[in-house]
Amino acid sequence: MKSILITGGTGFIGQQLCPDLLSKGYELTVLSRQSNADVRSICGRVTPIHSTDEVPGLDTIDAVINLAGEGIAASRWTKSRKEKLMDSRVALTRSLVDALKLRTQKPEVFISGSAVGYYGSQDSATITENAAPNQQDFTHRLCSEWEKAALPAEEFGARVCFSRTGIVVGKNGGFLSRMTPPFRMGLGGRLGDGSQYMPWVHRDDVVRALCWMLETPTASGPYNVVSPRAVTNDDFTRALGRTLGRPTLIPVPAFVLKLGLGEMATLLLEGQNAKPARLQAEGFDFRYSDLDNALKASL
Repeated sequence: MKSILITGGTGFIGQQLCPDLLSKGYELTVLSRQSNADVRSICGRVTPIHSTDEVPGLDTIDAVINLAGEGIAASRWTKSRKEKLMDSRVALTRSLVDALKLRTQKPEVFISGSAVGYYGSQDSATITENAAPNQQDFTHRLCSEWEKAALPAEEFGARVCFSRTGIVVGKNGGFLSRMTPPFRMGLGGRLGDGSQYMPWVHRDDVVRALCWMLETPTASGPYNVVSPRAVTNDDFTRALGRTLGRPTLIPVPAFVLKLGLGEMATLLLEGQNAKPARLQAEGFDFRYSDLDNALKASL
C-alpha cells in the first residue's frame, strides 16, 4: 500500500497527518478547494486535486482518508449552516465513493471521519462503540449520515473504518485556540454546571490512530478516537487553568451560552463519557492519557 487520497488534508488533523504519512514513504493526493501552492505549503510534497471528478483519472489509489468537513463550531447552527455542515461531509463523501466506483483499480481501505457526536447528548454512563445513540440530536444525524455515505465503499471491496473523534487538543489551532484566550486573561471558568463530559484526545493520538487503521488489516467499523480518561468540563477547566497558571473563577451560565449560540450550545453543555474500547482491545497504545500532560504539550 503506497498511494493515499486524502480529503481535509489542510485541516487541523490533516496538517499533521500529511507530513507524518510522507515521512513513512506514502505518496499523497490531497483533495482541497485551496490553491496548489497553499495545499503544498500546508501539507508538503503532495499532489493537489480540486474535484472528485478528477478521482477516476488518478493513477493508483491504495487507500482513502476522508476528513473533509466545515467546522462544526465555526458559527451558529442556522438552517443554512446545518445544510453546509451536512453537504461538506455527506454530499462530498457520496460524490467521492461514486467517483471511486468508476475506477478500474479500487482502494483497499476507506477511512472516514466521524465524531463522538454520533452518540448525541448522553449522561455520565460509559459510551463504547456499541452504545445506543440519542437520535434526536443534530450531531447524531450529521455523523450517522456521514458514516452511511461511506459504507457503500464496502461494495467494491474496501475495508471501511470510522474515526469517531473527540475534542482534539494540539498546538496551533483546534479547540484550544478558541478556548484559551479568556483563560489567559484570567476570565476562564466552567461552562454551565461543569458536570458534562468532554471526551478529549491529543492530535498526535488522532494521527496515530488513523495510521493504525490504515496499516492494520483487521481494523474495520467504528472506533472511538478519544483519550482513555474522559473528564468533565469542570475537570478540564481546572486543568487548563493549572497549565496556564491562571485562575478559573468565572463560570459561564448555561442560559448565556444558549442565548448566544442557540442549539449549538449543546456542543459545550452536553457531552459523552466516551471510551476507546475497540482501539484498546485491538492493541492501540495512546501516547497521551493524562490531560495535564496533553495540555502542556499543546500550549
